[in-house]
Amino acid sequence: MADTERQLPVFDAAGARITLFQALLQAVSRHGKGRVAVEDAERKPLSYGNLVLGALVLGRKLAGYTQPREHVGVLLPNVQALAVTLFGLSAFGRVPALLNFTAGVKNLRAAGELAELKTIVTSRRFVDQAKLEDELEALGENRRVIYLEDVRKEITSLDKALGALSSLAPGFVHRSHAAAPDDAAVILFTSGTEGKPKGVVLSHANLVSNARQIFALAAGFLSERDIVMNPLPAFHSFGLTAGLLMPLLSGMKVVLYPSPLHYKQVPKLIGETGCTFLFATDTFLQGYARAADPDDLKSVRYVVAGAERVKPETRRMWEPYGTTILEGYGCTECSPVLACNTPVAMREGSVGRLLPGIEARLEPVEGIHEGGKLCVRGPNIMAGYLSADAPGTLLPPEGGWHDTGDIVTLDDGFVTIKGRAKRFAKLGGEMVSLAAVESMVAGLWPDFNHVVVALPDARKGEQLVLVTEKPNAERSLLQETAKAQGFPELWVPRAILVTNSIPVLGNGKIDYGATLELARSRRSLL
Repeated sequence: MADTERQLPVFDAAGARITLFQALLQAVSRHGKGRVAVEDAERKPLSYGNLVLGALVLGRKLAGYTQPREHVGVLLPNVQALAVTLFGLSAFGRVPALLNFTAGVKNLRAAGELAELKTIVTSRRFVDQAKLEDELEALGENRRVIYLEDVRKEITSLDKALGALSSLAPGFVHRSHAAAPDDAAVILFTSGTEGKPKGVVLSHANLVSNARQIFALAAGFLSERDIVMNPLPAFHSFGLTAGLLMPLLSGMKVVLYPSPLHYKQVPKLIGETGCTFLFATDTFLQGYARAADPDDLKSVRYVVAGAERVKPETRRMWEPYGTTILEGYGCTECSPVLACNTPVAMREGSVGRLLPGIEARLEPVEGIHEGGKLCVRGPNIMAGYLSADAPGTLLPPEGGWHDTGDIVTLDDGFVTIKGRAKRFAKLGGEMVSLAAVESMVAGLWPDFNHVVVALPDARKGEQLVLVTEKPNAERSLLQETAKAQGFPELWVPRAILVTNSIPVLGNGKIDYGATLELARSRRSLL
């Protein structure tokens, strides 16, 4: 057995079968009420004790407007109030539905209907600053909108006294309202790039399990002394579980920032707070490295990057800081983390080893000769999807297995992604990975972003189109590169579309649906 295999920590699945609020109380008991739990751009640290107190006070007030087990829409950015609201609703048996405020009116409306939302919790200051008036108006139709500023004004001395009394025995208060570990803890919504968003229901056990699986895998290089910077929104599962819940439930201080797109402000806050650990995506990492002042990022020991492939250029940009970038992988339905490289178990080109407690199998895909479609099972796999056809009905994964839709290879537990099952094109009877072609293009022009899409072709079934931010991109150079690397001519995109910026989602992922539409709309120009 290899050393890295012996060092892999044991994950206690049974110990993770508790609710989110119970997991928070365990962290308080282990690390103390006075320990700093959360800080944000306002620079007013919140201790574990005050997080619990705030959750009990706010949760009791919100419980007065809602029903037990009700799905409650939460429209908030990454600030302390989000953490207090999340645990407050959880403490009193409500289910936060975390709304993607970057998704647009259409997707927000669809999410509200899918989750059968009756109540929306938000902040006037946030709505004003983010200019979300139209979105909130559409979302708030026939629903109660609760502003945290109004709730704060309604909190009386009696409320504070009840909260203080409850905080002496928070476990008792929670038990009187508590859900079971397998009950819904949060509802998240997929990006909607392939149509209407899906409502993903994650249970308490799912979230606590994944937070502890991550910490178990990272135990050799991550400790309670680390300070975690999380600029990723909580409506994205990576930001929620890895960036917020994992550090909080493990005794680490987490620093929240409301937008990952503020490339100058995020590095500045990292420098001011001495963050040692950062969760981000490749797109955001490039932005931070370009905008940072010389000393802003020097405290960051490790970055865990997900959602998209890390480019070689990104690693070079972070080298001067001595930062190690660890690539990981997951999906919303898996709470989300499935695999991650670590300093003691790293393989170039892979997204790391599967987390402890996860079973995996590869299903064959016609036309794919290397690897197969990854299916996974474990304590972090979702409770199910909300049914769009039968409101209130949960559609659980069959046999507990989730089909990720990703084509991968597995070797000694290491996962190497070959592409999405839906991101393959069939050209002349041969399956071509769009992600593999993108990697080839990125090697030629590493300083720019590129997406390859497939459009219908009367002769070959489909044709490849390169959408790129590289000015004056020449197809002849692509042909030379493909030939030099031994790739067939079939892999060379037939057309190139240059754009100022490739569409991205609020969570930093490439918006493949919007990019495809962009290519379709300009097809006559290709």
